[in-house]
Amino acid sequence: MNISIAGTGKMGSAIAARLLGLGHQVTVWNRTPARAQPLLALGARSVAAASDLCAGADVVISMLTDEQALEDVYFSADGLLARARPGQLFIDMSTTSAGCQAGMGQRLGAAGLAYVECPVGGSVGPAKEGKLLGFAGGDADTLARALPVLELLCRRVEHVGAHGAGAMMKLAINLPLMVYWQTLGEALSLIEPLGLDPARVIDIFAESSGGPNMLKVRGPMIAQALAGEKNDMVTVNLATMRKDVRAMLAQGTQQQRHMPLTRATLASFDQAAGTGLDAADCTRLLVWWLGQGSRSTDA
Repeated sequence: MNISIAGTGKMGSAIAARLLGLGHQVTVWNRTPARAQPLLALGARSVAAASDLCAGADVVISMLTDEQALEDVYFSADGLLARARPGQLFIDMSTTSAGCQAGMGQRLGAAGLAYVECPVGGSVGPAKEGKLLGFAGGDADTLARALPVLELLCRRVEHVGAHGAGAMMKLAINLPLMVYWQTLGEALSLIEPLGLDPARVIDIFAESSGGPNMLKVRGPMIAQALAGEKNDMVTVNLATMRKDVRAMLAQGTQQQRHMPLTRATLASFDQAAGTGLDAADCTRLLVWWLGQGSRSTDA
């Protein structure tokens, strides 16, 4: 297949690398061109404008930062719709609000284009291995067209409803994980006086009822961070986590739901961001909490 990808951040690049490794023709574009350069060495082709991605593409995938990026990349003068051909298939895998995705479906449908939203569960490692979990929103016929590509990237694709349903499911799936980062920090603060080796502590948590799958995936990085070892790798940064938690709260407000734990988690994340951690990996949250976050409230 000839597959185009708009957005070559960490996840977009991992998806592109996966498709290239399977022998597909991949064309990429990113608002910051330098971020697409490593993919060229793997055989990808780059274009100068997002609109150029549509030429000859069987499907165009977007994996973008936020709703403003989605608006710009699809609807600007040099955006995807500028050169899209009738009936062309678009798959958006970004994490946005349900309202945004419902609007995207309406706008692309009105333009005579096929559109599926499919945000995913999983990070860079699963993306490279084709083991993501996809939450698809849109009509069944369009999803059937998208499945040959999505099944290359996802171990499981769930059709959860119309446009907007995928976003709603993704936010719900990620919410316990966001809150867990905060509760893990608090749990670690209770055993800090024991002076145990961080790798041993994380291993114990991972084997217990207090350890979700996240610890099995990110455990080594967490232990490194807690031990004070330098690691410049950023899997998910705090800014992205804060964006997602804000979207979760907005969805809850829209549905008139009270979400006190989520709101408290965002307050803690915002406090950490205020110390300059916005660009840091999520594992640094635990270090911050043990160092100053847990002592910054009334004793």
